[in-house]
Amino acid sequence: MEDSDIEQSRSPKRRRVDSNSHDTSRYSSPDELAASSDHDETYIRRRSSNVHRERETAVEHMRRSYDESATEESPDELDHTMHTFYRDDRTRSRRESRDDSVSGQSLTSIEAGSWKPTRKQRPLSYKQKLVLKGHKRGVAAVRFSPDGLLIASCSADTTIRIWDTSSGKHIHTLEGHLAGISTIAWSPDSKTLASGSDDKSIRLWDGKPYPVPLLGHHNYIYSISFSPKGNMLVSGSYDEAVFLWDVRTARVMRSLPAHSDPVGGVDFIRDGTLIVSCAGDGLIRIWDTATGQCLQTLVHEDHAPVTSVRFSPNGKFVLAWTLDSCVRLWSYVDGKCLKTYQGHKNEKFSVAGTFGVYGDGDQAFVVSGSEDNTLVIWDVSTKNILQKLEGHEGVVLGVDTHPDSSLLVSGGLDFTVRVWSGDHNDAYVVEAAEESVD
Repeated sequence: MEDSDIEQSRSPKRRRVDSNSHDTSRYSSPDELAASSDHDETYIRRRSSNVHRERETAVEHMRRSYDESATEESPDELDHTMHTFYRDDRTRSRRESRDDSVSGQSLTSIEAGSWKPTRKQRPLSYKQKLVLKGHKRGVAAVRFSPDGLLIASCSADTTIRIWDTSSGKHIHTLEGHLAGISTIAWSPDSKTLASGSDDKSIRLWDGKPYPVPLLGHHNYIYSISFSPKGNMLVSGSYDEAVFLWDVRTARVMRSLPAHSDPVGGVDFIRDGTLIVSCAGDGLIRIWDTATGQCLQTLVHEDHAPVTSVRFSPNGKFVLAWTLDSCVRLWSYVDGKCLKTYQGHKNEKFSVAGTFGVYGDGDQAFVVSGSEDNTLVIWDVSTKNILQKLEGHEGVVLGVDTHPDSSLLVSGGLDFTVRVWSGDHNDAYVVEAAEESVD
């Protein structure tokens, strides 16, 4: 596909940054956004004398919390058990949740290391299972619902489509945005879906759109993420700001003067206390959710634009995608890059990925989309490429892993959503999902 063809099809995740030339003077700066929030000049002056001391205290608290949960093994080698690395209490299988005999204890109070996946995991060997067709333009993002029953996909065609995970049947089409949709996120209970669009709005859906959209960003919205409790939403935008929203009131709780370039990715840590953001300025920043303070800034010596970012499920690491065809794993407490994964192509588009497990559930992988139309899977510890998945006929922009089974879902510029299975007993028959009537 020629560049002109890509531009004409209006890729859902256009090139967010241009390393040669970038001018955001016509957009509101993060400082202007912050100035329009609740902070007045008197408050800012009063706080300024304490910022340095409070920041040191917060960083020390973050380091202490990290050290208390760390194992004796070197984090650089990631020698701690991979079920602890990958799994947390919010991604346990539904069967395990039903069998839990812990009385009166919330899921968030159960330690991640107190259990292990019981399902059998065979060696990594993914094959294409389903091809889901229906979008009329490129697919920007795909997400399994936390309960694993549904797949959501969003597109430059301004729609969101909901699919049945097991059959690939098209269940519903959500319409309401006035421009392409770049990002979607499920609430933890799988009942609500959030979407961010080039029309500068965030919409919430429970089968139909909520009556009041989330308005406040001054430009395209590129990334959103729900807090673990589902009561807050964080968003990153082309206007260079990160907003923290109250989902119930649909209002901005806090505006973070985050970056000096468009914000490509945001994510909540597993307990909701930290937020990570990244941007075309090459910076990755860790924020305290409660205070809005920047606790840590991560930057690689190459200063490559960062387009997507994810916390590891155990909350100890940050995974970042950059436009130098690298995916990097960071220890954000130490400010060190521990691993660099290479072998995919990523120089123009904002591709993304996530973590997964394989083997008997005791080994972890990183999976990413790629501009060479493939999905690339690496072993987290060794950085070896475990598998390259071919099937898409365009750039693969979004990838997600199923919470309970060995399924992957991907979407890209070929307008399709594809489901991949690592189950050796699965019937690897590629199907084109039929259109259904909403």
